[in-house]
Amino acid sequence: MARKAPSVDIILAVFCLALVSCEANGGVIIARPLPRGAAGVAAETIFNVLQFGAKPGNGQSTQAFIRAWNAACSFNGRARLLVPPGVFTLAETVFQGPCKGPITVQVTGTLKAVADVSEYTGKGWISFDSINGLLLTGGGTFDAQGPSVWKYNDCKGNSNCVRLPATLYINDVQNGKLKGIKLLNSMGFHMHVTNCNFFRAQGLHITAPRDSPNTDGIHISKSQGVSIVRSVIGTGDDCISVGQGSTNVNISKITCGPGHGISVGSLGKLPKELDVAGVSVKNCTMLGTTNGVRIKTWAGSDPSRASRLLFENIVVDNVQNPIIIDQGYGSKSSKPSLVKISDVTYQNIRGTTTSPIAVNLMCSRQAPCQNVRLSNINLKHRLNNVKVSATCANAQVISSGIQFPPPCR
Repeated sequence: MARKAPSVDIILAVFCLALVSCEANGGVIIARPLPRGAAGVAAETIFNVLQFGAKPGNGQSTQAFIRAWNAACSFNGRARLLVPPGVFTLAETVFQGPCKGPITVQVTGTLKAVADVSEYTGKGWISFDSINGLLLTGGGTFDAQGPSVWKYNDCKGNSNCVRLPATLYINDVQNGKLKGIKLLNSMGFHMHVTNCNFFRAQGLHITAPRDSPNTDGIHISKSQGVSIVRSVIGTGDDCISVGQGSTNVNISKITCGPGHGISVGSLGKLPKELDVAGVSVKNCTMLGTTNGVRIKTWAGSDPSRASRLLFENIVVDNVQNPIIIDQGYGSKSSKPSLVKISDVTYQNIRGTTTSPIAVNLMCSRQAPCQNVRLSNINLKHRLNNVKVSATCANAQVISSGIQFPPPCR
């Protein structure tokens, strides 16, 4: 007589007794691994969103995700929130801290936004707030359904417009890391990092059409110790923008395009903005972007400073404005910008432009740029028979090494 196979429940129970301790939590069995050494496994507990009621498909899983997050966040130990393969539909979702321990969010499936702007009251579609020790990873996709709502964006003609929510709004996250995720077709910015310390993003793929409105790849503000590395970004706006209050920002090995390039700014739009200092942009490639490396400040701004800015080893391919400082950005005010730009280095920048002006340094007459250094600049027009030039206003420029076009004085 054939023996009856043991049930899945019995197998699970035996597995739990052998490797972990198990407990019931609201009718859901949670496996709590023993410390490393007891069975050779790490002490991390997995909270699968399916166990909390999430269902792939068109039905919303917002509350199920929040329940799973609350359980993981309140767990006294290392926790992992797992989103398995499948498409999960979410409206505005806030993952609120603080949590009792470090937490990993592993997204292997696709998250799809509810394409109804009335569902969003905050600054993000998916927000992470007040967390110490966040890792967001898994190779999954965040699809914000931007084409369904871009028609509501009027920022091009309205400087006081209300921005559509960012795909990821990351606020007050300390020691955070994003690795290997995909952001697709944001409603507003793809990612806004603000009030964060020691935050690193790497291996990101961010994609939106060239003509999508205000779909910045990553915007950084009021944060320190931020690194964005080894990522591919193509959007309808800045690939990366560094805003007020940002210090010690490292941007490296980014492929940008389409889009508006990598920018410091815009700065000075709001009253009494915080200074920006210590921004490094290295080893990046710009493909068909409107700008390469740009500093932009609003005319008529309050006083502030942007200093210690380094742009090094940048390749531009058919870029309209490879090197540009624009201190008359965004406003029709006749008053000059009062953002003081100083200690800027452009080093080893080469490639092709679509404009006859390859270097354009338009600084404020009231707060002239100081100590702008150009070293080894080699920029040519994509058409061999078109000469390129450099133009400057209110800028103290120091040049060395290869200079093509010849530097302005």
